[in-house]
Amino acid sequence: MLSDIQQDATQRMEKAIQALRRDLGTLRAGRATPSLLDKITIEYYGSEMPLNQVANISTPEPRLLVVQPWDKSILGDIERAILKSDLGLTPNNDGNLIRINIPALTEERRTELVKVAKKTGEETKVAIRNIRRDANDEIKKLEKKGDLSEDDARRGQDEIQKLTDRFIQETDQHVETKEKEIMEV
Repeated sequence: MLSDIQQDATQRMEKAIQALRRDLGTLRAGRATPSLLDKITIEYYGSEMPLNQVANISTPEPRLLVVQPWDKSILGDIERAILKSDLGLTPNNDGNLIRINIPALTEERRTELVKVAKKTGEETKVAIRNIRRDANDEIKKLEKKGDLSEDDARRGQDEIQKLTDRFIQETDQHVETKEKEIMEV
């Protein structure tokens, strides 16, 4: 029972870390990466679809993204979606594909992005702490029912705390790495 609770908490915390990595990957760090456009969706045949499912996204140069849709009729939609996004990028449409120059980041924009990265990290830490709380509640319920002794419950809560500390430390490392990447000129 206790191992099931710990295993569930571990899986949920790992998912929180995966979400953090994905979110940090969409933050612009001065280099062109296809993951920058992951959050952009296009209306295609009546449904919202991620950009990477309707177009090929490549990086031929370090500061250039090329979006080549499989259906040329949606070039305008893709261009509008990129302009509407909060990325601050300007697409150049040549009729066949869209080129997006990634400008060098200003110092002000870098500090802004670092704040966003830290906020994302804090949200992940809150999620991890909520998972800890849920796991501890489950342990307390088992103890109340009489399925767990007080010592086992205490040991289980200590293990959950160690798990929480490990994942919070991992969150801090990811945010710190992204911060260095953003501030790198």
